[in-house]
Amino acid sequence: MEEKTNFLMIVTDQHRVDYLGCYGHPLLNTPHINSIADRGTRFDKFYVTNPVCMPNRSSMITGRMTTSHGVRHNGLALCPFSNTFVELLRDAGYRTSLAGKSHLQPFSRFPAVLKRPEPRPGFHEPSQALQDALKPVPGAPKVDQELPTAWENGPDFLEVPFYGFEQASIATSHGDRVGGHYKHWLRERHPDPESLIGPENALAHDYVCPQAWRTAVPEGLYPTTFVADTALFYLQQHMQTTPGDPFFLMASFPDPHHPFTPPGKYWDMYDPDDVELPEDWDETPENLPPPLQWLYDRAKSGAENRSGQFAFSVNEREAREAIALTCGMISMIDDAVGRILDELDRLGLTENTVVIFTSDHGDLMGDHRLMLKGPLHYDGVIRVPMIWADPRAESQVQVSKELASTIDIAGSILERARIEPYTGFQGQSLLAAAEGGAGPRESVLIEDDSQRQVLGFDQPVRCRTVVTRTHRLTLYHGASWGEMYNLENDPRERNNLWSSPEHSKVKCHLLEELARLQMEMADRSPLPTALA
Repeated sequence: MEEKTNFLMIVTDQHRVDYLGCYGHPLLNTPHINSIADRGTRFDKFYVTNPVCMPNRSSMITGRMTTSHGVRHNGLALCPFSNTFVELLRDAGYRTSLAGKSHLQPFSRFPAVLKRPEPRPGFHEPSQALQDALKPVPGAPKVDQELPTAWENGPDFLEVPFYGFEQASIATSHGDRVGGHYKHWLRERHPDPESLIGPENALAHDYVCPQAWRTAVPEGLYPTTFVADTALFYLQQHMQTTPGDPFFLMASFPDPHHPFTPPGKYWDMYDPDDVELPEDWDETPENLPPPLQWLYDRAKSGAENRSGQFAFSVNEREAREAIALTCGMISMIDDAVGRILDELDRLGLTENTVVIFTSDHGDLMGDHRLMLKGPLHYDGVIRVPMIWADPRAESQVQVSKELASTIDIAGSILERARIEPYTGFQGQSLLAAAEGGAGPRESVLIEDDSQRQVLGFDQPVRCRTVVTRTHRLTLYHGASWGEMYNLENDPRERNNLWSSPEHSKVKCHLLEELARLQMEMADRSPLPTALA
């Protein structure tokens, strides 16, 4: 009987496609991640299902679109009854472990913004159990296991299996302010961790970039080290206790998501003066979409929020510093990846382990003079790295230009493990594309629903995007305008063709393709129980 293949899946947070050496970054040095690409396939047209952490991570783990699994935006937990591809691996005999960031449940202390409207005068307000389309299920597993309050009484409360992971060491939040199991790990190694964390304890520096501080947390105690150490522990534990079983290990790093806090040598590993800004830095895009105009106007008036999660404008110095610090965080991740790959070698597991590298979404990183993200579907936000390295593949192309989606990671893993998916599974396999064949998609769908009113919209933003081999079109709910770009002639997405009469036929074709994609991705689960 053929030996079952192991899987190591490495995930980073807010990491755009071109911020790796193997994807052509001119400054960033990532030899260990490059080595995965050297022996595997680098997917060049790999898109998220949703450019926000929780929705796309839920799609990654379920192989289903946002509108199918229900995590429409951050702040909504993935239903604990959801099937995941990790559950299917475990059902087939795999040992499953998570080291690092999950974010399948909320980990913020802040209350939700989106709430039910107040009842109209004279109208009866439904009882609590009748206020949503689905009634609460008695005895359902917890969906608050990643909140800070859940960790106050110790690290052993997490209910496992956790979405299919039979063991998990969780890292919540970002920068040097990570919580979860990491915080307890840190307390075991330092007598006063609170004296190290946050901008109030930062070491001296002269950077002016928003959300950047030189953390006092040393390299050996930083969250990236925690993820690597935990992954090594799980690998060693596996070889000591269940060496005959196959494993799936996810090593999920909270960086390079802002705030920008690379520790130790990684803080000044890259000089901001060496950073290359986009050639069109000083140019204003043509047919400026209203959200960009709103951001630029807010910047001029001094009213923009530069401390949150959404896009804000930056000057040259701020952009160079943020990019240099991001490169530092990625280099630290690369060194951590090198440690994990070395341990695979030492344990004799390399020749039977598929290694996957990807991220949950990207970052503007100076494009259009903006940082971070938001319901703006520019290439830097929606396109992420995806590397697939199978040591037992008969052949693998170095680069695939085939279109692919986050949900296809789950489809590829199940195909490689020879496991049938569940009903309602929407991912496709990329194995043929990795061998130089055709990919499963001619276009990809990106969904985005925010619970916040941002970027000048008068209601919480909802938008849908279709990306083809040549174009990107984005439709906004409640707006008479939209976005359309020719990605071949205008890869920087500077000229919005939405209102161009010369491109009306292309626009109609893309709108039809968007409609067909939404129809294709409509949920088909559960199966019927009768004919009528």
